[in-house]
Amino acid sequence: MPQVLETTTTPRIAVVYDRLRPEERMLFEAFERQGVTFDQLYAPHLSADFSQPEFFTRYDVMIERCLSQTRGLALSRIFDGFGVSVINRPSVIEICGDKLATNAALARAAVPTPRTGVAFDTEAVLKLCEDFGYPVVFKPVVGSWGRMVSKVNDRDAVEAILEHKEVLGGPQHKVFYVQQYVKKPGRDIRVFVIGDEVIGAIFRSSEHWITNTARGAVASNCPLYDELVDISLRAAKAVGGGVLAVDLLESEQGLLVNEINHTMEFRNSVATTGVDIPARVVRYAAAQLVLTDR
Repeated sequence: MPQVLETTTTPRIAVVYDRLRPEERMLFEAFERQGVTFDQLYAPHLSADFSQPEFFTRYDVMIERCLSQTRGLALSRIFDGFGVSVINRPSVIEICGDKLATNAALARAAVPTPRTGVAFDTEAVLKLCEDFGYPVVFKPVVGSWGRMVSKVNDRDAVEAILEHKEVLGGPQHKVFYVQQYVKKPGRDIRVFVIGDEVIGAIFRSSEHWITNTARGAVASNCPLYDELVDISLRAAKAVGGGVLAVDLLESEQGLLVNEINHTMEFRNSVATTGVDIPARVVRYAAAQLVLTDR
């Protein structure tokens, strides 16, 4: 029997989304199971007139679940500007949505990551790759699901990638983000952090070097242990906290934080971990109502 949370009959929580994925459906169902009233707001139909804030200020909490990072960030800024508690805050989206910003935040907090470098022209990036030693991994600064991620084994391949980026144009293709290749045991770890608590973790295993469930990796439960919990909480705090998924690599140097996701997917992780992740998100959002009432 699910525990029912006491809320007012008028929805004070909004869930903003632009695509109805399994995660959003699971989240809506969790609200209903928990007895928490909420509104579903379809992002493409929203508009804002800053001289008329009444639509936004009717809510105390907004959960941002947009697939489009640009749209989600814009709406989080609007709600935040009107004093609504946003999950996750615009600053968190800005950091987690940009790998360079994430690395800067993690470096400031002394959270271990794979050796990472950034360069802005051909000679500089070639020298960076030589310093790291091949293979290296090229990633777009903004992107998800393992798209446009390349394992590069030699100088010729680097030069080919740089030529493609030059032809593609666009400011994001002028920032060359490079990581040292980490030999991992055929898997990585995704850790789910809500507030100041690690609620669960999964292994993502694959024969391919990109271990992402969007690319076919298989999820299995990862038991929590002290080092995993500690580094995940430190990483989440470094980017501003909230509802986050921290991706880690197992290496000879210990655990390394690879990325942090601000709009986490969990469709394959509830049964795997035995944790009702959407219900925990709902309870976290409802707890923000208590804070706003103080």
